[in-house]
Amino acid sequence: MEKKHCTAIVLAAGQGKRMGASVQKQYIELDRHPLIYYTLQAFEDSEVIDDIILVVGPGQEDYVYKEIVRKYYFGKVKAIVPGGKERYDSVWMGLKVLNSGALGEEALAGYTFIHDGARMFVDEEILQRGYKTVEKYRACVAGMPSKDTVKLADEDGFAKETPNRNHVWTVQTPQVFETSLIVEAYSRLMREDSIEVTDDAMAVEQTMDIPVKLYEGSYRNIKITTPEDLEIAKVFLRHRDG
Repeated sequence: MEKKHCTAIVLAAGQGKRMGASVQKQYIELDRHPLIYYTLQAFEDSEVIDDIILVVGPGQEDYVYKEIVRKYYFGKVKAIVPGGKERYDSVWMGLKVLNSGALGEEALAGYTFIHDGARMFVDEEILQRGYKTVEKYRACVAGMPSKDTVKLADEDGFAKETPNRNHVWTVQTPQVFETSLIVEAYSRLMREDSIEVTDDAMAVEQTMDIPVKLYEGSYRNIKITTPEDLEIAKVFLRHRDG
């Protein structure tokens, strides 16, 4: 079977308030490169990904093009667009580029990988697993079984339920979908008054009534959110490069 066209929407528009740094987290340097460099390099080098749509903070488009995309020769980046107030707004901005036909009919008929730019340790194995899973199930998300026991709390903060750990996954990205499916899901979502989705899988689950398959990401595929995460990332980088 011939490989379908795959577009990555990389989200790098977050403010990163929990990082407490003077620059947004995606531009913090690790080993002489901005954090977002490592994420984009993984997609640039991938045999799976054909195009990249990069979603950045409003007003940062020129900076990102000059200081990251052009500087590091990321040729797969076909569009840099401003993000919105919430994550789902930023995803929609990327999807609108696809839906406009700007990347061609092949892209519309293919698959879309939606990825948090702050997950810098995404790798080819994860992308390959995502492709194989979306081929079969149309919608899938990366994740890993929880290492910890999880408690569900009631409104007063008391432990109410302890789910079987074998059934509890920590969700990651990429979240991968048939492009036509995720575009339609978000189109319906954006028409509704009350939007309460924290990831793309919820958009598909709530609007399309299609089950979303979990596939294995990696315990290293962490999202850089706090200063502690940065220290972990430095260790991962040393081991990867060593």
